[in-house]
Amino acid sequence: MTSTVEHSFVEVNGVRLHIAEQGRGPLVLLLHGFPECWYSWRHQFGPLSAAGYRVVAPDQRGYARSEQPADIAAYSMLHLTGDVIGLIRALGEEQAVVVGHDWGAPVAWTTAQFRPDVVRGVAGLSVPPRPRGPVPPLAALREQLGEGFYQIYFQEPGVADAELAQDPATAFRRMLAGGSGDSPMTDPPQAWVIPEGAKLLDAMPEPERLPGWLTEDDIAVYTREYAGHGARAFTGGLNWYRNIDRNWELTAAFEGRSIDVPALFMAGERDLVRAFPGVGELLEALERTMPNLRQVPELPGCGHWTQQERPEEVNAALLDFLAELPPVRK
Repeated sequence: MTSTVEHSFVEVNGVRLHIAEQGRGPLVLLLHGFPECWYSWRHQFGPLSAAGYRVVAPDQRGYARSEQPADIAAYSMLHLTGDVIGLIRALGEEQAVVVGHDWGAPVAWTTAQFRPDVVRGVAGLSVPPRPRGPVPPLAALREQLGEGFYQIYFQEPGVADAELAQDPATAFRRMLAGGSGDSPMTDPPQAWVIPEGAKLLDAMPEPERLPGWLTEDDIAVYTREYAGHGARAFTGGLNWYRNIDRNWELTAAFEGRSIDVPALFMAGERDLVRAFPGVGELLEALERTMPNLRQVPELPGCGHWTQQERPEEVNAALLDFLAELPPVRK
């Protein structure tokens, strides 16, 4: 087993991805969300690798040290799931357990749905799988939450990009603290909606102090990891949101298909995602969507940043889940 996290780059589907890796054994891929990178899994590398797993956390396409394709259309769910399959192959493996948080969760769920021959187990934190609905998602979100809902606000290229890149450290501090279980925004959880005439971060004020799980050193790491893209530091991640309706179009052939591999779902009691339209119904339907589901009880007081806020509970649940999976196919 390697004793420290090692960093390298791999070419996957024509995109250069940065990966962080530790340990030897069956492959476990950890997929981050927005606005994060490999570092969001810093508390998982040691325990999972010590238990005999090869743990790899990529910066997904467009994020941090990974390459950022210029074309918005290059960030569709087909590209993102293709990167996961390509990465597994590039690492010399035939199968992997795929774990995702925030945007990484839909990528993990969809990869398991598309390629159950490659994904031998899937875990999602915060965001449950959302079956394809009858209409494009953005129209429904506009109707329910208005133009100020952050996913709608993100749609105009260049706007949120510039606001976040103006002072990345402040952006990370406000977003990470604002979504924490310690935040007024999460007691009870409420959707991130920008008031008319305001800017993106006006809805997430500067915290008086950081939550106990987050330090200024952590903020500095995130800021440094994103520095290579300059004024486009957040553009790659924002482009994922700009493909939401396109993903609905591209995945029509998979409508109604369940996720049949062994699955685990975990979420915080105070996660902002709970305030999204329809999430309550999605949580009630998890066992129909994933018939081979293991659901961990919600994490009391935990906000959106699940594996960073509650690393011990997340690690314990992941290790139990991994231990129950069938052996790796030879």
